Parts: sequence; structure tokens; C-alpha cells
Amino acid sequence: MPSFARRVASFGTTIFTEINQLAAQHQAVNLGQGRPDFDGPPEIIDAAVRALHSDTANQYAPSPGLPELREGIARHAGVFYDLDVDPNAGVIVTAGATQGIFSAIMGLIDPGDEVIIIEPYYDSYVPGVQMAGGKPVYVPMHPPAWTFDADELRAAFSHSTRAIILNTPNNPTGRVYTRAELQLIADLCIEYDVIVISDEVYEHLIFEGHQHVAIASLDGMFERTVTVGSAGKTFGMTGWKIGWVYGMPELVTGVWRAHQFITFAANHPTQAAVAYAFTLGNSYYEEYQALYSHKRELVMQVINAAGMSAIQPEGTYFIMGDFSEVFDGNDVEFCKYLIEQIGVATIPPSAFFSEKHRKHAENHVRFAFCKSDETLERAAERMRRLRT
Repeated sequence: MPSFARRVASFGTTIFTEINQLAAQHQAVNLGQGRPDFDGPPEIIDAAVRALHSDTANQYAPSPGLPELREGIARHAGVFYDLDVDPNAGVIVTAGATQGIFSAIMGLIDPGDEVIIIEPYYDSYVPGVQMAGGKPVYVPMHPPAWTFDADELRAAFSHSTRAIILNTPNNPTGRVYTRAELQLIADLCIEYDVIVISDEVYEHLIFEGHQHVAIASLDGMFERTVTVGSAGKTFGMTGWKIGWVYGMPELVTGVWRAHQFITFAANHPTQAAVAYAFTLGNSYYEEYQALYSHKRELVMQVINAAGMSAIQPEGTYFIMGDFSEVFDGNDVEFCKYLIEQIGVATIPPSAFFSEKHRKHAENHVRFAFCKSDETLERAAERMRRLRT
């Protein structure tokens, strides 16, 4: 009897689908998936409505993306990172950042190429590399500070290395890589002639005392980096599925050649709205950071209420909580217990590690705090049950 292809045989169901289904079954407060339970700015939504009522936005957009959106993305890279991005040949608008990452992998990785993946990683990276025929090479970050070991990173590079997938600010740890860490990665990439696929979807979700450094802005790195961004993360509209990839035309051409046969073009009306969003001033990003600084304090209350511990995240809207003082078991068991007995859903971060390195996450769960204050307060009330 016919069956599915071997390339997807080991994938299973994503951890996000599993947790969402279990949370719905038990009516748990869902702090699992990074999906806000409130909308982004209403003026951006109004721009989408205007586009829907226009005469031009309800048919296919150009495959690389609307010119005004590509111009906004390139302008943004210039303002924040002093990068000279060609909006015509150096930017692709994608159906979300996940599709942008997949298109970058398919357009830049050949069968047999080694691809370094720093753990914990966003869960689409490894299946993408495997579908391209590449070989993942894992470098773990270590708790509790969630830093990688420089010697372990150096050992992962070889003359078979084609690319490294980088994520800063990092999901799920909340780490923001320092300039020194990024410079080490850059030096190794230059030495071994390696491409960087840089997932920077949380670029504006950084907290006081920390700075996001785009690796493409370091000397010698723009020509070997493709950078991935997300309107879902930056403007709070995850359901619109608008992302982008930018970089040197020579690399972006490979991304586009894959993109055109994966989805051809992204949603037209929401592209128009995101193009408008890029015209908002710096005050938007400042308000965005202030909003999540407040929510970070609320989720720390959730964790403290449970008798757990955590290091405050430097960026993103995720935090890793250490439950070793309140539960004797692994992260998957604890997540199931939280949902079924406490009524709060979180994500087990072992899903973001290779089998060899899952031990690093065995006493942690990931909380998402992209939720209303009311949701976070309800979660804190329920988490207090862990103390009884």
C-alpha cells in the first residue's frame, strides 16, 4: 500500500500542535505557543482593510513581494544596522519567517552539506535541512546562562560546512548574543567560507541593557549572510504570515528561486499593511519594548508564584523556567502535569534539542508572555497550586 515519503517519516507532529490540542482539551491557560492573544496596532489593521477595498490588492502580489514593502524592509535595515540592501534584488517577501527560512535552506544548501545548528533551535530548522539533503551539526547552549562553548563551536566547523543557522534574540532561551559571540561566529564563517542564515525575527524585542547586533553588519559578513525577519513578531500579527529575507543579491537569488516554487507569492493585502507599518516612527518600537518589559515582569510573577526559578530574558517574549524544586520528572512530564493538574500550558524545550543534548533542557519549560495582562494574572493564580 502506498505511504508517505521517507524524507518526512521521522518528523511527527510539531510540539506546538500537540500542546495546543492538550491545552484546549483541558481548558488550560495557554502560555505555550508564541501567539499573542491581542492584536497589533489598529492603524496597521486599518491599512489592511483599505487594501482589501482597493482595486489592486486582492490578486497575486509580485513573487518577490510588493515593491513598497521591499523598500520598507531595505530602509529599515539601513536605519537600524547601516546596511545597504538593494530593495529590488536583495529582498524577498515570504509567507512568514518559517517559509523564509525554508526557502533559504532549499536555495542555499546542497545534498551532503553540513549545516551548524545552535541548540535550542526553532523546530523548523532541522526538518528543513534534512529535506534539503543537508547534515545537521549541533552545538548546544548550556544552562543556566544559556551560552555556547567557544571550543565546541570551533570544533563544529570544517571544510564540509556550508552554513550556520543563527537565532538571536534566541527562542526559547531569551538570550541576546553579545557582539563578542557574534564576532567569533563571523570569524569562523570567514575562515571556512560559510553562509549565515540569520533568524532575527525578535530583533526589536530586546530589554534594557542589551542590544541586538545584526551579524550582517560585522566586517566581511554582509556578503555571506541572509537575514530573516517577521511582521508577526515585529508588528504583532502572527496570523498574517508575512516574513522576509534580505541580503546580497547573489544569495537572495537562491532564496527566491526556491520561494517561487514553494508559495510563489505572499498574501497581498497584508503585504500592503506591513508596508504601511514600516512607515511608523521609532516611537512604535520603543512602545513595543515597553509593553513587553511590563509583561516580562508579570511572567516572572507567574514563575515565582510556582516556586520555580528563572533568569530574566534579555530579549524575545519567552522565558525558560527551572522547575527542579517543584517537580521530580522531565520537561515533557512536567508540561503534561501542568496542563492536566494545574491548568497552564507551556512548551517542553527538549523538543528544540538533538537527542544527544536534550539533557540540557530536562529541568526547564518555556513560557510565552505575549499574552494579555489578564491571561498572565490567571496563569499566576493557577501556578500557585504548585506550592500546595
